Amino acid sequence: MSTVPSVAAPSAIELDRRRFRKRQTTRSVLISLVSTLVVAVLAWVFVINTPGWARVQQTFLDPAVAVQAWPRVFDGLLLNIRVLIFSAIGVLVVSILLATLRTLRGPIFFPLRALAAGYTDLFRGMPLLIVLYLVGFGLPGLGVFPRMPPEFWGTIALVLVYSAYVSEVFRAGIEAVHPSQRLAARGLGLSHAQTLRLVILPQAVRKVTPALMNDFVAMQKDVGLISVLGAVDAVRAAQIETAATYNFTPYVLAGLLFVVLALPMIRLTDWYSARVRSREQIGSVV
Repeated sequence: MSTVPSVAAPSAIELDRRRFRKRQTTRSVLISLVSTLVVAVLAWVFVINTPGWARVQQTFLDPAVAVQAWPRVFDGLLLNIRVLIFSAIGVLVVSILLATLRTLRGPIFFPLRALAAGYTDLFRGMPLLIVLYLVGFGLPGLGVFPRMPPEFWGTIALVLVYSAYVSEVFRAGIEAVHPSQRLAARGLGLSHAQTLRLVILPQAVRKVTPALMNDFVAMQKDVGLISVLGAVDAVRAAQIETAATYNFTPYVLAGLLFVVLALPMIRLTDWYSARVRSREQIGSVV
């Protein structure tokens, strides 16, 4: 006959610890509620209760204007999402290629390393807005390329700029992989390309995933800059509605839509970063 082992009752010390943790939790909740109430009162006093709040609310937070502008601004946001998807794919491909070129060893690859380094230095230092103007108006002006919509050139500009940033993230991840991994793979008979593809890159991507997710969040916002090329995205649609109604509520609506677009990725980034940190610290707190 099998016997079920009895569970020992918690000791007095453990019971004291549980009561202490419960008191600490209750204290933290009360402090959070009080601090939130203080912030709400301050917001009421210094923002909502100001003499010009009614005018600001009418100019920037008019629900009727927001409802009227919603269809056009939302259609523009769909264009931003399409540009974001194609830009993310292009950035992923180009940045991995650049990172690979910068990590090539041997003097014969010096020209490729120099070109990759020059590319990253150039586009990391140049503002995105200037790149948009140069690509969106300069390249079509050559008369070599066929006529393309503004969002196409905006996508090219985003890929050029963000590939420079993301390639450095990938390069840092590749260099963070311990050299023994590369030596072990070569010792098993894998070629340099196979080692990079099967051993180094998977570990590098795992190390830099939080940074890559943050870059993606940043690109979600910068997609709105394609409006300077004439693309009728959410920002451009808000500008058209503002010019028609003399009210800035469409801009607020477009901004909130971008926040809604970025919020899931922001929360996912925070969750993944906390998960990685907890796994590396094995539950400890630094």
